[in-house]
Amino acid sequence: MENLGFRILPMVNRPNDQLVNEYRSVVTPHISDNLNRIYGASANLRPYHKGGKLIGTALTVKTRPGDNLMVHKAIDIAEPGDIIVVDAGGDLSNAIVGEIMLRLAKRNKIAGFVINGAIRDTGAFAQDDFPVYACGVTHKGPYKDGPGEINVPISLGGMTINAGDIIVGDEDGLVAVPLEKAEEILTLVKKQQKAEEEIMNSIEVGTVDRSWVDKTLEKKGVFLNVNTN
Repeated sequence: MENLGFRILPMVNRPNDQLVNEYRSVVTPHISDNLNRIYGASANLRPYHKGGKLIGTALTVKTRPGDNLMVHKAIDIAEPGDIIVVDAGGDLSNAIVGEIMLRLAKRNKIAGFVINGAIRDTGAFAQDDFPVYACGVTHKGPYKDGPGEINVPISLGGMTINAGDIIVGDEDGLVAVPLEKAEEILTLVKKQQKAEEEIMNSIEVGTVDRSWVDKTLEKKGVFLNVNTN
């Protein structure tokens, strides 16, 4: 019989390295737009590291608030390039990771942390390029009793994540790309990226077409009567 609440499941599917690397050249707003803006995390998950992009494969952890036993286990079993994504209930009473776990994760070539909860030793994170996103900070340490689960579906900040999804984080926030849609979404993102580059160029050379603004207003029943005299 399964011990629900105390499980370590295998990661059944994971993206290939080439697909993950393709996402390094795109930004979270473009990804979010092409996921209809519902697969991105809320603004309370913010970066605490020195700088740099977060890209990798989600190794998910669900734990009770304030407990990091299963996060330690996730560090031990993660493959290089994995991102440890933790649903700790958004609670800020106890830190889930700190400098010791930062050093362990770097040694194991883990790509970063996403913590739906608190961290501590922020001075160490702030001086390091190792990516970490969290909801807040506290000096209080964690418990190590469980329960917890690894590689189960989790939800944090309005973002649903399955083990093997591609996680992208930058200065604008975080998005989770469902693995089964990752190639399709990447194609759409690159198309939007090219279109926005053309818009930027038209602004610079003075050929930008802004007629869509008035057309949209007219459809909403707003009829302009601007006196240009």
